Amino acid sequence: MQSDRRTTESALRIVWIYPDLLSTYGDQGNVLVLEQRALRRGIPVETVHVRSADPVPETGDIYLIGGGEDRPQILGAERLRRDGGLNRAVARGAALLAVCAGYQIMGTTFGGEEGQPVPGLELLDIASGRGTARAVGELAAEIAPELGPLPTLTGFENHMGVTWLGSAVRPLSRTIVGIGNGDGTEGCYAGKVIGTYLHGPALARNPALADLLIGWTIGGPPAPLDDTWYDRLRQERLAAVLPAQ
Repeated sequence: MQSDRRTTESALRIVWIYPDLLSTYGDQGNVLVLEQRALRRGIPVETVHVRSADPVPETGDIYLIGGGEDRPQILGAERLRRDGGLNRAVARGAALLAVCAGYQIMGTTFGGEEGQPVPGLELLDIASGRGTARAVGELAAEIAPELGPLPTLTGFENHMGVTWLGSAVRPLSRTIVGIGNGDGTEGCYAGKVIGTYLHGPALARNPALADLLIGWTIGGPPAPLDDTWYDRLRQERLAAVLPAQ
């Protein structure tokens, strides 16, 4: 097995943000996938679940935030802005995966309960608002080649959001099936920050994305794993929505 830097240094520090507000559609599974993929490589893991009344620690390596309804999303954004810990952690070089409502929070503004603009954390150069129809169903997308030779993304979406990308971010992927941002793209990234509408959970459907986050933290691609179970899940879901090749 390839030796990773974290086997001899401190543990991989995973921070799960506001599970009491933003944890719909099984997004906590992203935490479990990261933990297991690190541990299977001999990388020790420390995971912190940060509830909305608690400060966000600034010393994490990978931060995760999930989806939620309108009111919890607004409360989460307000508390994260007031706390400032996540912004400081990202400025220090930590990685972040933000899903659905969590993705929208990372931008400059997002749509509130009545569609009114609510300020976000400005960690991504995006703005989100409410669309005219709900985006519901399976999603498949080709990931940006700049991130490496990663396989087709798979997941499901359930949101009313439309997200506009600014010049300081790149699309995470181009949609084959589904709505995503609403312009033919899905999600975005800048530096070590990734935002996406993918549920499933996203990292169970797309283990290569989990390994990308781990690789950013340990300083290079992690050792390969036997991904038979993940591959079976991916192929089942992709076969259900993509034409036979």
